[in-house]
Amino acid sequence: QVHVVESGGGLVQPGGSLRLFCVTSGSIFSTVTMDWYRQGPGKEREMVASITSQSSTSYSDSVKGRFTISRDNVRNTVYLQMNSLKPDDTAVYYCHGYGLSISRTPFDSWGQGTQVAVSS
Repeated sequence: QVHVVESGGGLVQPGGSLRLFCVTSGSIFSTVTMDWYRQGPGKEREMVASITSQSSTSYSDSVKGRFTISRDNVRNTVYLQMNSLKPDDTAVYYCHGYGLSISRTPFDSWGQGTQVAVSS
């Protein structure tokens, strides 16, 4: 019942920027922790950024200082601003959230991913 949909991926040159969007529906968004994960070719899935219901953030070492996660509780949206992109950032990026649904039951939902490709 809680849906998570990512968008904003694309092809960008090294050193460029992209902004990813993740829109949720069916949740009490202010209770939700949102994460961004990615999985590159031949690599394991890894968490790159997280933001809690209180807007505390955390980042993986590989993206710290380059990526910024933020949220808009009015639009039920989480963002991932990606700057200084590297070819190693190429991956499918997934949005993940957990918290309370509108029915006040716990949920844990994943989006289907958006492709980010960094190449010349």
